[in-house]
Amino acid sequence: MSEHWTPASWRSKAVIKHVPDDYPDMAALSAVEQTLRGMPPLVFAGEARRLKSLLGDVSEGKAFLLQGGDCAESFKEFHADNIRDMFRLILQMAVVLTFAGGKPVVKVGRMAGQFAKPRSSPVEKIGDVELPSYRGDNINGMEFTEESRRPDPQRLLQAYGQSSATLNLLRAFAGGGYADLYNIHRWTLGFVNGSPQGDRYAELSEKITEALTFMAAIGVTPETHPDLHRVEFFTSHEALLLGFEEAMTRVDSTSGDWYDTSAHLVWIGERTRQLDGAHVEYFRGIQNPVGLKCGPTMEPDDLLRLADALNPQNEAGRLTLYGRFGSDKIAGRLPALLRATKAAGKKVVWAIDPMHGNTLTAANGYKTRPFDRILSEVKSFVEICKAEGVHPGGVHLEMTGQDVTECLGGARALTEGDLADRYHTHCDPRLNGEQALELAFLVAEKLKEDRVGEAAQRLVAV
Repeated sequence: MSEHWTPASWRSKAVIKHVPDDYPDMAALSAVEQTLRGMPPLVFAGEARRLKSLLGDVSEGKAFLLQGGDCAESFKEFHADNIRDMFRLILQMAVVLTFAGGKPVVKVGRMAGQFAKPRSSPVEKIGDVELPSYRGDNINGMEFTEESRRPDPQRLLQAYGQSSATLNLLRAFAGGGYADLYNIHRWTLGFVNGSPQGDRYAELSEKITEALTFMAAIGVTPETHPDLHRVEFFTSHEALLLGFEEAMTRVDSTSGDWYDTSAHLVWIGERTRQLDGAHVEYFRGIQNPVGLKCGPTMEPDDLLRLADALNPQNEAGRLTLYGRFGSDKIAGRLPALLRATKAAGKKVVWAIDPMHGNTLTAANGYKTRPFDRILSEVKSFVEICKAEGVHPGGVHLEMTGQDVTECLGGARALTEGDLADRYHTHCDPRLNGEQALELAFLVAEKLKEDRVGEAAQRLVAV
């Protein structure tokens, strides 16, 4: 890994997984990538450095990471209301986690670039017809036709435009007053109102409002403390299409370092984490905070080698590790990985992705995820981290602010028969707003137990 790095050095690797090579016109693809090189950055190096600093706090147990959003963004569902609903769901969850956990919450959306998806099979077959698999709206279309499934480089430009517009709106929401804590009562999603989680959130809102009233009485207001009026919000996606990421890689004028300006944080998925592969090669040269998915086949030695390649300076906040084992495998796989990074002194954030290891196909053919398995994996993660002396740094969720019926269970006990009602995902099943908020409350309770327990231990020690 010591050879000279450039944004294009990944192209020299023999192992290049899940990067399409079947564009009908490769010259057209190159032309689009050249166009992207001249487009403005979507994010700035200073923002990425700020997120790295906050993730450094997470690695030390001083903050908690909440990362969530769509499984895959789509062109069809691109709408200001959907962006707003996702943003306020994350705000709601962050408030719940902050209030109970007693720590700042670092808010990162799977937004403004989460288009491409790796697929287990390159083809899909319906009846006697076999076509290329759908790989995300920035590559091809969902419709099961030869024309739709043909990779089209113009989709990269559309994805760039949608990401730019999404970021513009997110920045307006984050800094323009919508995120003001005094608006906490207005953040409830319509379909969550009157639900068990809506009622719990209303109670929490009243407590926070009382606290704000007291703070205002002693002179702490949004005017005197602007942080009450705005939030820091960051974006992330799986950097699968390396040609796009290469085109968005720029030299920071203040530091001379290379940054991927397509998102604040990008991660390597379970299927593309080969040590000698193209994705690790690309990631090792950018200075953004980066993530790595760790599934049930990850061995401790492999993880340490990857950590050395991706974070050779052992910089706090640079590397986030996302466990994604499944509720039935986490107890057998996570402890050894935690011990390895702790023993090696790796300054990493450990977070849990409880979605990908808990996917199943229902009897009626719908891909789904049981809420109880998702919750079980999150609880196990917190407990195992505590037992191993490692900070449980955060959660990474596929979710939506829309009223969908894609994951089983939750407070409303969605059944397999309910899945067909509002199953809208373009790829994998997502938690709806009510289920996501329920999970936030349950995680918050777990964090509160640990906080109270740690405080009691300190008191005994004194």
